[in-house]
Amino acid sequence: MPDVTSNLAMTHLVPLAAQEVDENKVTPGVLGFIVFAVMALAVWGLMKSMNRHMGKVDFKEKASDEPADEASKDARTSA
Repeated sequence: MPDVTSNLAMTHLVPLAAQEVDENKVTPGVLGFIVFAVMALAVWGLMKSMNRHMGKVDFKEKASDEPADEASKDARTSA
């Protein structure tokens, strides 16, 4: 039964769509909107994830007991 109703609906809607379509006018339509919405949601999710990950990062450098120059000299002499 669903095939009959969908076939009947398509036979009624196709002529209406053919009359309304202007060949000189190009629009993205529903598919373009859906693709744009999916891309917008993906960017929003990525930004939210990045924000959460950046919150976990510790930007402060840990203080070292020795200055960097002395540590590199010790490494060279011990090798």
